[in-house]
Amino acid sequence: MAVNEGGVGQLVVVATPIGNLDDLSPRAVAALASADVVAAEDTRRTGRLLAHAGLDRPLLSYHEHNEARRAVHLLDRVAAGETVALVTDAGTPGVSDPGQRAVREAVDRGLRVEAVPGPVAAVHALVLSGLATDRFAVEGFLPRKAGERGRRLAELADDRRTLVFYVAPHRAAADLAAMAEAFGSERSAALARELTKLHEEVWRGSLSELAERAEAGLKGEVTVVVAGAPEPGGEDVSDDDLVARVRELVATGTTKKDAIAEVARAASVPKRRVYQAVLDRG
Repeated sequence: MAVNEGGVGQLVVVATPIGNLDDLSPRAVAALASADVVAAEDTRRTGRLLAHAGLDRPLLSYHEHNEARRAVHLLDRVAAGETVALVTDAGTPGVSDPGQRAVREAVDRGLRVEAVPGPVAAVHALVLSGLATDRFAVEGFLPRKAGERGRRLAELADDRRTLVFYVAPHRAAADLAAMAEAFGSERSAALARELTKLHEEVWRGSLSELAERAEAGLKGEVTVVVAGAPEPGGEDVSDDDLVARVRELVATGTTKKDAIAEVARAASVPKRRVYQAVLDRG
């Protein structure tokens, strides 16, 4: 990878592992190795990452509390011909992490910006959730205050896209309960924690089920994926229609489990309802 080619300064946004250090790509290593300075959300954490990659580069802190003034300093260095690599604690800078401001101001100043792609917790959790991936929105963290959180969720209640939230472990139960109240307790969801790490875990079920499980407490980074709002009229589908659709899919060779999941998704109804309808009718 050619970095700082021809002496032209640039800002390089580098995605880093969200848990497993072996996910650091060769291109990311090359970008970090070629940087004049690495702007990091946590210099100690990034120092360990650089050591893992066998690198020793100058580090400068760049986080939500100093990004306004630090962005100016970093971009002045880019304008002077240096290469500045920007990383956060984990994942892709700018996605619910510091970084977007520096990129926007670099673009406004006509400076060169590159990005080295890599892990994003939201996408990783989305893929593992089993929910629809064709249209989704990353909502990041909800407001901490209950009133503001409730208003934000109310705005999202009719959104048909799959929604992805980052959740602090100590607030997971409260956030999930608020989602269940705003979206409906039976809305399908998944909770993923410790992604890519040794103890990676994914819970799948209704929002009320996940909220109840979270009451026992959680540790580690948490990402919650919630199914989009059902299509209008989806709840009007009869149980007989749902069972008929399942049987049609099974007749083509689809397993009953997969058929139930597919029918529930297509009809925008809880999977539990389809399962119970099939069970009741033998």
